[in-house]
Amino acid sequence: MLRAIQTLLAFVFVAFTSPAIAAPAWQDYTPSAFTRAQDAGKTLIVDVHAVWCPTCKAQAPTLDALRQEPQLKNAVFLKVDFDKEKAFLRQHRIPRQSTVLVFRGKKETARSIAESRPRQLREAVMSGL
Repeated sequence: MLRAIQTLLAFVFVAFTSPAIAAPAWQDYTPSAFTRAQDAGKTLIVDVHAVWCPTCKAQAPTLDALRQEPQLKNAVFLKVDFDKEKAFLRQHRIPRQSTVLVFRGKKETARSIAESRPRQLREAVMSGL
């Protein structure tokens, strides 16, 4: 009985003192990081944003919450600066900031433009998986 209690206490200690598995962090876009992730066949969540954009600000909590999704634990999350990354915008025909793209490897599988309603934005991203 004592052994069972010790085992249970050890389990509880480890469960509550160990750091949680970290969600993927947002990375700033670079052409090399994007290409590397695509070549590795990764799922990429790409947020084309601008610091001055109110729609981008409204999207941020939903996009941040998606980092906790178990299906996205190995995804690469990239932030593309709308004001600086003009080559990316041209290459992927991005009409405006607040565009969110999902890639599976080199294939674009979902796109959302200016959607800030949490449920709809989440569904748009998850549909690309």
